[in-house]
Order: sequence, then structure tokens, then C-alpha cells
Amino acid sequence: MGMLAIGVAFAICGAVAQAQQQARVPKIGILEFRPPASSSGHESLGREHRALDNADGKNKVFETRSAEDKVDRLHALADELVGLNVDVLLAPSTPEALAFKKVTKTIPIVFMVSTDPVADGLVESLARPGGNITGVTTITPVLAGKRLELLKETIPKLTRVAVLWNPQDPSSAQTWKESRFAGRELGLELHSMEVSSIDKLEGAFKEAVKARSAALAVTSSPFINSNEKRITDLAAKYRLPAIFDRGEFVAIGGLMSYAPDPAESYRRVAAIVDKILKGAKPADIPVEQPTKFELQINLKTARNLGLTIPPVVLMRAQKVIK
Repeated sequence: MGMLAIGVAFAICGAVAQAQQQARVPKIGILEFRPPASSSGHESLGREHRALDNADGKNKVFETRSAEDKVDRLHALADELVGLNVDVLLAPSTPEALAFKKVTKTIPIVFMVSTDPVADGLVESLARPGGNITGVTTITPVLAGKRLELLKETIPKLTRVAVLWNPQDPSSAQTWKESRFAGRELGLELHSMEVSSIDKLEGAFKEAVKARSAALAVTSSPFINSNEKRITDLAAKYRLPAIFDRGEFVAIGGLMSYAPDPAESYRRVAAIVDKILKGAKPADIPVEQPTKFELQINLKTARNLGLTIPPVVLMRAQKVIK
């Protein structure tokens, strides 16, 4: 073969390889602690990514694995996703992000929800994450005082509040700590409901009522979120007006919730993933904090509790279930 022919052949091969590289569809691995049927997060994130697909003209492939509420499965599933040669790993909360961190130091990891990523050991700082991890924080512990304040505004004569938290979950424990500070400022006496297994739940509610608690604040943890129906049912059974940090609780019968707007979080996560796919390094992408918050109220639950929501509280709600 002549030199010209060889040059043409190399040029063709190079063009084909470049075309194949350009045509490669980015692959995103998602690890969920909860079963997909019980979580709206992946569906919402998918909507945001479809919006990005339309904007940049590129499709994306999602590889999803679920631990089905079993913490001991997270590590193996994280390892499995890493083995699929994905471009980005998405973690809906801290446990999944920590599982990813244990199995890869190179593949970019983006967490969708982390209450305190620095304390959890995910990043060095919010401004300069370092390593291969970044994402969006919910500042949930910081909002503990706001939730107690909303309870007191809703029930003006309130003096005793039970706080349901999981001592085995760092973010839940931090929220309990913040709640104690806020409780003192608001003149509220708090009753600790420390629960880490479902068989202890009802007993904890009985003890809370025995301690004359007149309302309930529920912290967030994978265990608590996995038992949202059981917890809302028990709150109704023991007639405890409850405030949560996730709107999903209100949709299934919880009284109220106050939390960062989830739509904003999903948009921000999708934007971070897009930056990474375009070449940005997680170490250089600051962890983002929420700027929009959402109060949800279930008026049907309020009526069942014989509770009238004050207009000053009701008018601040972004979503009201009638």
C-alpha cells in the first residue's frame, strides 16, 4: 500500500473513531436506598435530565440500582455500578454517596441530598469540595428551629414537642441537637424519641404521649423515610400534629412539612452533572445550598385532628392539600 493510501486509511479511521466518540451516549449510575416505587426523586431527576437532553441535543442513559431499604446492600451495588463504566454516579442521599466514595476515587460522584456533607466526610468544604464528589446540600439540621417555630405558630399554646430521630444516623442526630437549641429559644420542652428499628416505633409514640407531648417533629434518615406510612399512621392514631422535612409525608397524611424546594434541588443536580459531562471536575464545583423553601399543609389531616390552621401560617404555604 502506498504512503498516500496509508494516509487516507489513517484519516478515515481517525474520522470514524472521532464520530464514534462524539456519538457516545453518557451513562449515569444511580444508587437508591429505597425501592424506586417509593421514591419520586429519580423520576423528578429524570425530568430535569430530559430537559438538559433537549437543551444540548444529547441523550443520556441511566443505570439504576436499589438497595430495597437494606443498608448492607449499598456497597455491593455501588461496586456494581462502578463496574459498568459509568460517566457520573448519582447518590440521592448521604448513605449512597458514602458507599460510592468507598469504591471509587476517580468517577465523579454527585449527591442530591446531604444534610452536612463536610461533617459526613464527603467533601473538604462547601466552597472547595476536593476529590471526586460534589452536589447539593439540604441544610436540614439548620431548619430544625424553623419547623418547631411553625408548630408553635400553628398551636399557640404548645409547650411540649416530641422529636423522632434515629441515633444511628449522623444527620438525624445533628437535627436532634439543633432542635434542642431551638427548643430552648422557643420555650418548648422536647421529648426525645430515639428509634432505629420499626418494632420500637409504636412504643416510642406511647412514651411521647405519656410525656404529655402535644406535637411531633420528625427528622430525616433512611430508616425514618422508609417507614413514612407507618409514622404518619401512628401520628394520626396518637393524635399528634406532626411536621416533617419531606413533602412526601404530607401527601400520605402528615400534617405539614417545611423543606427546600425539591424541584430546585433536582435542577441544580442536573446542571452539576451537565457541567461534569462537559469536562468540569467535581473538586472545582462548589456544593450548592437551597435558596427556595416549601411549606406544605394537609388540611384534611388538620380537620381529623380537630386543628384549625391559623391564617398567618396557611397563607405562607406553597402547597395545600384539601
